[in-house]
Amino acid sequence: MKKSLCVVGLGYIGLPTSVMFAIHGHKVHGVDINHKAVEMINNKQLHIEENGLQERLEEAVDAGLFQASVEPTEADVFVIAVPSPIREDKTANLDYVRKATEAIVPFVKEGNLVILESTVPPRTVEDVMIPVLEQTGLAIGEELFVSHSPERVIPGKVFQELVDNDRIVGGINEKSSTMTKELYQSFVKGNIHLTDATTAEMAKVIENTYRDVNIAFANELALISDKIGVNSWEAIKLANYHPRVNIHTPGPGVGGHCIAVDPWFLAEIEPDLSKIIQLSRNTNDYMPTYTAEQIQQISKEQFINDPKVALFGLSFKANIDDQRESPSLKVIMELVEKGISFTTFDPHIKDNVASNQTQDMDEALKDADILVILTDHDEFKQLDPEYIKGKMKNRLVFDTKNALSLDEWKNAGYVTKRLGDSKNG
Repeated sequence: MKKSLCVVGLGYIGLPTSVMFAIHGHKVHGVDINHKAVEMINNKQLHIEENGLQERLEEAVDAGLFQASVEPTEADVFVIAVPSPIREDKTANLDYVRKATEAIVPFVKEGNLVILESTVPPRTVEDVMIPVLEQTGLAIGEELFVSHSPERVIPGKVFQELVDNDRIVGGINEKSSTMTKELYQSFVKGNIHLTDATTAEMAKVIENTYRDVNIAFANELALISDKIGVNSWEAIKLANYHPRVNIHTPGPGVGGHCIAVDPWFLAEIEPDLSKIIQLSRNTNDYMPTYTAEQIQQISKEQFINDPKVALFGLSFKANIDDQRESPSLKVIMELVEKGISFTTFDPHIKDNVASNQTQDMDEALKDADILVILTDHDEFKQLDPEYIKGKMKNRLVFDTKNALSLDEWKNAGYVTKRLGDSKNG
């Protein structure tokens, strides 16, 4: 049975989710406080980058099944997909979730379903959303149904994973879970696992914390390898041939709206019981500082007193335009503090939003002493060292993502360094 939906939040999760429901026959009203984004969406233009989104947006709008607005409307189902960031003190900022819930209260009717997709600390549904929804005067769990079904997708593959990934549904009662499952079955081919709301919240935070801890382990291996003369990338690759070992890869830090944020939810709830989690977060947060220190060290080793650095890559992962919590931005801050001059370039970020950003690769490379790869975009993996050679003042390359074939660059006359590989150079 087709439903009418009101989706609050039209960002990297909310917009693809809205479009997915719409192209499967549901009538979707999207809501966002960003007036420009709303206008662009209604004109079938994108304010975010995601593979397959443009054609699906056009299909949904042309079919008359999706429109955007800055105000909610009445619907059968309300989906909240707003940010849940952390504050400077590493505590969860649930203001967006609370305000989104408050915004739908005047429109909620008996028999409606409210779904939270945002990744949140455990007990957010129970302690934050339900007290607000009680303002409707409806009996929660009898007249108004509530669940948490966290998104589990990766940028760049959102539509594939919306369909194929298993989904967790945690309702405040059995009927809430069942209603939510029936809705998502309109396009989800993976298994849908039912639980309670708090367990669903915990499961999503566990998933991202697991990855953060694993990455921190890889980053510690990289730091050790730099000290003792080992290629950590090769060592990790060999270790992963063991059937029960699956180590992630090191890098200049951890970004994104989930992995760099969610572990702090558990640390905030139980600070005395989350020592490994906090240590891992601190390790990963240190990597941009270490990256900047390595840039400075490479300059000194090559007797370059006032280096100019070309930073390639501003998004937090390859082949997307998402800069949320990107370690590249933190590397920039570190270089500013050290007084090191730089230019920045990212082919996926079309507006100049970062310090000293240019849309022209040649301009970014002009008179640069060091080329630093911070994001492993496909475009960077295909860079021609012979072409780059004529643009730079000195031929130094620091690859923090193992994106380049450094032997090829060394043969072309470059001095090279790979993060976590002191053997290279």
